[in-house]
Formats: sequence, C-alpha cells, structure tokens
Amino acid sequence: MTLELGVLVSGGGSNLEAILAAIADGRLDARCRLVLSNRPAVFALERARAAGVPSVVVDHKQYPTRDAFGRAALVELRAHGVEWLALAGFMRVLSADFLAAFPGRVVNIHPSLLPAFPGVAAQKQAYDAGVKLAGCTVHFVDAGVDSGPIIAQSSVPVLESDSAEDLRLRILEQEHVLFPRALQWIAEGRVQVVSRAGARDIVAIAPEGKTSIAEVKER
Repeated sequence: MTLELGVLVSGGGSNLEAILAAIADGRLDARCRLVLSNRPAVFALERARAAGVPSVVVDHKQYPTRDAFGRAALVELRAHGVEWLALAGFMRVLSADFLAAFPGRVVNIHPSLLPAFPGVAAQKQAYDAGVKLAGCTVHFVDAGVDSGPIIAQSSVPVLESDSAEDLRLRILEQEHVLFPRALQWIAEGRVQVVSRAGARDIVAIAPEGKTSIAEVKER
C-alpha cells in the first residue's frame, strides 16, 4: 500500500528530509500529505517548502490543554487526507484521544535503544550513564512515553573519544536510514504487533516478499 503520510516535527527536520528523499527515489511507498509543526519558524518547515510539501503550524502554546492542541492538529491532518503519522523529532506527548484517531498508525523515531533511556535528551542520558552501546528505535506510539511496540532498532557503539555531541550525530545518521526503512516495511504489509502476556508488545517483521507472519507459517 501507499502510506498517506503526515509528518509531525518540532525542529530542524533532518528525519523529515530522510523520509522525503526516500519517497522521491522510490525507497518508500508513501505520499507526504502534510508536515505539521507545533513550533513556528523551525527549519523543518523550510525543508517541506523546498520539497513542495504542504506545511502548517499548530503552535501548542496557543492551546490551553494537550487535548485542545490535538483537536486543532487533527483538523489539519484530516483536511489533507493523512492516514498515517510519522513523528520526526516531534517533542510533544500526544493525547489518548488524538492517538485514537489513528489507531496503530502513529510511528516514532527515538534516539536510544528502548526501553533504555525514554524521554528527552536520550543520547545524553546514554552518554552520561557510560553505556558501551547506544542507538535508535522506531516504534509504534501509544499513550505512554516511548513505550509502544518496537518495530526496529539500530545500534551505535559509544567510543572512548566520543563527546555527547559526537554520539548524538552518529545516532542521527542511523535514524536517517532506519526510519524510512521501517516505514517501508509497514507499507509492504510486513509489520505485525505481537502481544506478550505481562510484557511489552513487540513487532514481528515478515521476510521480504511475504505480507504477513501468518503467510510465512502457512508455507
């Protein structure tokens, strides 16, 4: 299927750029219907304009509650025919009512190997903790903070010579590869959430050329 995609941003938009590039060169079967920012004048909006993609600002500071912001954002997304959401550096927690409008169709990129280091400044959290391995995670979004089912991860070694900024930039390089790839798996129908009693739900990825885990089992 072709993903009718809305991309939510809050900053520079380098992951947005990676998604748009993947669409342009045929690596991602999607149409970017709208780029929505909760902050005005961020560079991600310039990237959208340069690519000829519609963009809009729904400034969260103009709304008294998270639910009110979500309702305003939802009006814009529906008006542009958005069916899937990619959170690309989007720095707001979305309300349960907003997520219910896109059930199982909101995907986020997070700069840590979840479930380790959820929340803000994950790269610095990892650096300060002295871990030897960091990375990034693509996951479905639920009502928690970075707690939804994990789709894919990419690891990055933490070098002795690294600064926190060095590590952030190397993780970012992997984000640009992983996010479009995971979205393409979704477009191909290969992604299936697997629930486990008493544990965090995970995602199974059918092999290339298969459309479901069930199809693999049947054969």
